[in-house]
Amino acid sequence: MSATVHRADVRTIDPLTLYAILRLRVDVFVVEQRCAYPELDGRDAEPGAELFWAADGTDVRATLRLLHDADGALRIGRVATAAAARSRGVAARLMHAALDRCAELDPAAPVVLDAQAHLAHWYARFGFTVDGDGFDEDGIPHVPMRRQPGVAA
Repeated sequence: MSATVHRADVRTIDPLTLYAILRLRVDVFVVEQRCAYPELDGRDAEPGAELFWAADGTDVRATLRLLHDADGALRIGRVATAAAARSRGVAARLMHAALDRCAELDPAAPVVLDAQAHLAHWYARFGFTVDGDGFDEDGIPHVPMRRQPGVAA
């Protein structure tokens, strides 16, 4: 799959592309995973927040967001891949792009995320380790994960 990786502040994204990104997130997290929760939580519009997406033409195949936490950590979240693009390396390309961006923004900052527990091994491929007790979020087991500065992906 030849998807192109993009990155932008939510305020600068073409409205139809933003719609496709948010639609993918709702399709995966709310519909597919049957979790009724506030997917649009306001964090996408925070200062410094960036959305990443992989598109094949105008079709958004995968997305994630990069946020700045109050403690100085950089946070990757809302990693979602369209069913047709799974197991094709698209999300991995987005993760590498996001981690490269983290190194540009603050090479001394840890990168954190909350992974669905069954995907912890996938995030470990990028240098993340479990960093605390598991927890339930909307009926899905999650684990907090951290990637220390200087860890190679």
